[in-house]
Amino acid sequence: MKVFDYLGKYDYEQLVFCHDEKSGLKAIIAIHDTTLGPALGGTRFWTYDSEEDAIVDALRLARGMTYKAAASGLNLGGGKAVIIGDPKKDKNEAMFRAFGRYIEGLNGRYITAEDVGTTVEDMDLIHEETRFVTGVSPAFGSSGNPSPVTAFGVYQGMKASAKEAFGDDSLEGKTVAVQGVGSVAYHLCKYLHDEGVRLIVTDINKENMERAVQDFEAETVDPDGIYDVDCDIFSPCALGAIINDDTINRLKCQVIAGSANNQLKAEEHGKILHEKGIVYAPDYVINAGGLINVADELLGYNRERAMKKVETIYHTILRVFEISKRDGIPSNQAADRMAEERIHSIRHARSNFLLNERNLLNRTQR
Repeated sequence: MKVFDYLGKYDYEQLVFCHDEKSGLKAIIAIHDTTLGPALGGTRFWTYDSEEDAIVDALRLARGMTYKAAASGLNLGGGKAVIIGDPKKDKNEAMFRAFGRYIEGLNGRYITAEDVGTTVEDMDLIHEETRFVTGVSPAFGSSGNPSPVTAFGVYQGMKASAKEAFGDDSLEGKTVAVQGVGSVAYHLCKYLHDEGVRLIVTDINKENMERAVQDFEAETVDPDGIYDVDCDIFSPCALGAIINDDTINRLKCQVIAGSANNQLKAEEHGKILHEKGIVYAPDYVINAGGLINVADELLGYNRERAMKKVETIYHTILRVFEISKRDGIPSNQAADRMAEERIHSIRHARSNFLLNERNLLNRTQR
């Protein structure tokens, strides 16, 4: 891998390697773009096959966070960190405290949070060394479990998608097929059930399905059968790349709106959905509730304020559809364009993010 060629291709700002031999820390921090504000993104702890795989993952995820924050109207940039190792065996206090010191050394250009393989307890250890961390224990001002807030945002985005497809944002009487009924999707199903939606669910975990049946009177299908369900809305809430060459022609829905990341296996699948007339809510826009919620912690967490901001996902999704129609492009491309237009519009007025005590709160509050 030619690192600087990759950085140049997607205009990354910084790649930081963090090493502490005694604790076993091997970490990478990628900062993509800080035009809008400090880079915010979680720390992933994962057993990578190679160091190159870890670098690519950090870079790819950081760029995705730039687009998510920009599309959500947040004055934050995109960053991500990965720690190389087995999260079940290799964690220790010294490792996270050493990592926290590296974050502190960036002086606010990067703010971390929990991600795959890391926990609230890990963030608390990082917090011992730096204030530039969110998702810590409630005692430190955390908002707690972000899943219900993410679900609320998906629910709002689904209603906006229904308005685009059916002319009315009411979901009452609609059939929604939900793929995966984990923490976020469970709370989403509650919102849908309360509005009178007929739910058809699947999950590789039978206990998750049974809970949905008991609590929401959901019907169930085998995991592979979810693509063939005759429904109004398909809601992918599990794995990524589930809209692909094998599944796209099996879908029997008018709307796709769910919480899973990277739902399209390739950009061309967004074009196919567009040509089929299926309304697709881009994943990083509709599932941004968790990021919005965590970002509010930077201001001193206020749940009512955070939920009001998450509610705007409804209007953001409608804006994506407006751009799609305006420019004659698929909604996934429209979401990218919306984010890029926002960044470009203020790039001339701001340089790369550099912390000073006056501008941190001002930038996140705007």
